[in-house]
Amino acid sequence: MEKWLWIFVGIMAVIIVALIIKICILQKAAREISNAFADRLITDTNTLIDISCNDRYMRSLANTINIELRKLRVQRHRFQQGDLELKNAVTNISHDLRTPLTAINGYLELLEQEDKNETVTRYIEVIKERADMLTQLTEELFRYSVILSTKGNLVFEQVAINTVLEESIAAFYTVFNERNIVPEIQIPEIKIVRKLDHAALSRVFSNLLSNAIKYSDGDLKITLSENGEITFSNTASELDEIQVGRLFDRFYTVEGARKSTGLGLSISQTLIEEMGGKVSAKYVDCRLSIHIVFRD
Repeated sequence: MEKWLWIFVGIMAVIIVALIIKICILQKAAREISNAFADRLITDTNTLIDISCNDRYMRSLANTINIELRKLRVQRHRFQQGDLELKNAVTNISHDLRTPLTAINGYLELLEQEDKNETVTRYIEVIKERADMLTQLTEELFRYSVILSTKGNLVFEQVAINTVLEESIAAFYTVFNERNIVPEIQIPEIKIVRKLDHAALSRVFSNLLSNAIKYSDGDLKITLSENGEITFSNTASELDEIQVGRLFDRFYTVEGARKSTGLGLSISQTLIEEMGGKVSAKYVDCRLSIHIVFRD
């Protein structure tokens, strides 16, 4: 009796060991599938998922995922091709619009030099205002398309954020005076240096200052901390949380902002993220705050 008991125990031990080995093999296969799947999602490759074990169920799972990956790859290429065609179309259209707009503005300037009555003068002023607005929007659209088409071509160098921010603020001195805005500026004396693209950073600050002026009730606070965080905040009673949540959406414009394509903040977000930074906006007690951070 005791002999059969030991035989039974031995058989159970073998079965348990076999099951443990089987479980370890399945776990290894699951990890291989998981890691390979994550890699295929972020890389553009034709390599399919392969596993080291011969378990038919795990191989069936891998084959099913490979079928879906093939479909995903086709859709990704179709999206990339369509996105490229759209960018090229936007670039070409915005470029083509610049030529007739330049001609229109030129003829308007010639008309202003001619003798004309009060009514004609008023009409010409209206046409010129609309033409200038259309020119501005076309230029913004053109710059946006150029930024998208040249994505990944930023020139990184050691840049003092303090200097670029101060230069950007100084460039808006006249606009601040016209809007009776006296900005409250807090910039440390110590140089905050990061590896960034100088022109792109200047463009970001310019867009954010324009946005602050556009929605400000008459105040503006700009702060730069020693850890590379920049904040633009101002009272904006005409906005709400829903509008602020969409400020970085492409082509989104707040009602009443007729002279904007809604691309300025989207351009800024694209450039900031390409330089390794992060940007966010929040709206608390009728105050809009746009926060940027560039870590070491």
